[in-house]
Amino acid sequence: RPSVSNTKRQPLGGNMANEAVDQEEIGEEAADAPKKSKLKLFIIIGAVALLLVGGGGAAYFFLVPQGGDVAGNDSGVAPPPEPEPVVFFTLPEVTVNLANVAGRQQYLKIKATLELRDESEIREIEPYMPRVLDAFQVYLRELRTTDIEGSAGIFRLKEELRKRINVAVYPVEVRKILFEEIIIQ
Repeated sequence: RPSVSNTKRQPLGGNMANEAVDQEEIGEEAADAPKKSKLKLFIIIGAVALLLVGGGGAAYFFLVPQGGDVAGNDSGVAPPPEPEPVVFFTLPEVTVNLANVAGRQQYLKIKATLELRDESEIREIEPYMPRVLDAFQVYLRELRTTDIEGSAGIFRLKEELRKRINVAVYPVEVRKILFEEIIIQ
């Protein structure tokens, strides 16, 4: 009895026409592969370009101020904020002898200015000047020259003096201490 099968049987010698058709289909698929990969590449590049252009447009739309008039300024740029008013109060010159290092006497001369918020704070500080100068004297006499070397030493000196002055003149707050002169002899 002959069996029925779904597979094609080819004669032993092979069918040249069928083989030629199969080779032709394989050749067409091989030729289409580079075309398909180029097509995918162009699609990907187009999508990336579209995202970049869209993202740039969105960034421009949301980040750049719209309209030309910002507080009366036609350039579209907001004017810088007004600086806070400050008042300066110059302290009397202070000269102290530093802590004795290796048996050699050294002196420190400081001329400083205080930065305050307004004129009324100067009037509030003036009665406390003996306290301020005492705070300076006590702290400065304990310093050694190595304590105030370099910018870090000067910064620490400013911060320590500012803290001590703020304690002496409370409730007034000194914003900064500005050194006009520092001499070590």
